[in-house]
Amino acid sequence: MAARQWTPEQRTQQSVKIRQWHPWASSTGVQTAEGKAVASRNAYKGGERAVLREMAALLHEQREGLKRV
Repeated sequence: MAARQWTPEQRTQQSVKIRQWHPWASSTGVQTAEGKAVASRNAYKGGERAVLREMAALLHEQREGLKRV
């Protein structure tokens, strides 16, 4: 599906409408504890790659700890 092609006039008209409408004024975001828990995982990149990244971070911490000893 192709993206909409806005003419400069349509873009200007839409800009005026949005500034009158103020959609950001009614934006509340997540309010419940359950919703906040779900939203906190939005950026999570799961799977094998995440596990490998965590293991690499732990190994790095261990190496740094051994250097201090």
